Amino acid sequence: MSKPSIGDQELALLQYLAEHENASVGEVAAGFGESRGLARSTVLTMMERLRAKSYLKRRQIDGVYRYSAASGPGEVMRNAVGQFVEKTLSGSLSPFVAWMSEKAEVSDNELAELEALVVKLQSQRKEP
Repeated sequence: MSKPSIGDQELALLQYLAEHENASVGEVAAGFGESRGLARSTVLTMMERLRAKSYLKRRQIDGVYRYSAASGPGEVMRNAVGQFVEKTLSGSLSPFVAWMSEKAEVSDNELAELEALVVKLQSQRKEP
């Protein structure tokens, strides 16, 4: 079963926590929330919602709750992209690829990664 969907702000918070493991609410409010105009209570609410959705875990250390991502940042991003493709693009990658070919700035490294992914996809296809 897939995890519940998350919004852009929640994804940004998860990415922040991936870089700042075992952070307290106060630390996240200062490092993440202040620059976005978010109050400490808002950051706490977001963190607890992400914990309820199983994206964050927390443990108490010296009387302070410390939060960290329940999974690596790669899995979080794959999940977010998968939800976007399923919900927004009705499961079709074609609109995304079309957008990339028309609007996106793709670096040489990214193009090489995409080419490697195409080779991998082709090798995984079953023969008819």
